[in-house]
Amino acid sequence: MRGLWAVLRGHAIVLWALAGSAAWTTPGQAQSFPSRPITLIVPFAAGGPTDTLARILSERIAAELRTTVVVENVAGASGSIAGARVARATPDGTTITIGHWGTHVLNGAILKLPYDVVSDFEPVAMIAMGTQLIVGRKSLEAGNLKELIAWLKANSGKATAGTSGAGTGAHVAAVFFKDKTGTDFQFVPYRGAGPAMIDLVAGQIDIMFDQAANSLAHAKSGAIKAFAVTSPTRLASAPDIPTVDEAGLPGLYISYWHGIWAPRGTPKEIITKLNAAIVAVLAHAAVQQRFAELGQEIPPPEQQTPAALAAFQKAETEKWWPIVKAANIKAE
Repeated sequence: MRGLWAVLRGHAIVLWALAGSAAWTTPGQAQSFPSRPITLIVPFAAGGPTDTLARILSERIAAELRTTVVVENVAGASGSIAGARVARATPDGTTITIGHWGTHVLNGAILKLPYDVVSDFEPVAMIAMGTQLIVGRKSLEAGNLKELIAWLKANSGKATAGTSGAGTGAHVAAVFFKDKTGTDFQFVPYRGAGPAMIDLVAGQIDIMFDQAANSLAHAKSGAIKAFAVTSPTRLASAPDIPTVDEAGLPGLYISYWHGIWAPRGTPKEIITKLNAAIVAVLAHAAVQQRFAELGQEIPPPEQQTPAALAAFQKAETEKWWPIVKAANIKAE
């Protein structure tokens, strides 16, 4: 993942504009921000990886801004219910959302949305770059990725894979895995990765393509099996888990990055204050340690800016939309 950041530093940063701010908030109002509590919308159920990151950040953001930050879970439709709510919210900085590769890139190619995943939001900050783990229930006979692929082929059409819903990152990753390995299995959609993980630990489903932030603790405890990380490098916090290259499935890279967005039209002065608070929080050693434990890499300061998030989201959209559409991945 460090190599990815090095590549990103070499890209030209796309300048971004915040339109219509004067119509919503006067300079005096922006200076007094925040005068009310901030609601941080999480587009998935409580207990999942995105929710975990939001809760780690929220208390410290509140301290930085000297206000209350309320974390609210608005699950459903692969995160698009939350997306619509934030897109329609008053752009005064008191409603923001955490999102990722799935909610702010894939959803735009897969779902019919009442908003645009790029133009209806103002980027605030990139907060983390993560990876996925290919994991399975602990009672699976397979002991490594090659054995898992063989087991899936021997149980073609019978095995089950948990996802956070049709068209989510977990679903897209599994579809690519199917295509690359010639395997076939059933999808079991949940309202979030947290509920799906509960069933995986309980042995109710067979496998997941899951964010390290959600799976790593369970893998370390032995509650589930971890077969590979979808990254060209091993996780520093889990050096015993091989990469997909090492495990025999080269090139199956999935980067699960997270960011913070506000509604379109949120004044630049407010975006700047929000960004400064988040940057300060990401600099805390305790936050960095907690993120590392979850398999999350905090981007360098130059990649924590609103402009950097805008540029990265644009690049990811240009990369993944043609792939998703070519694979004909649809919401079920």
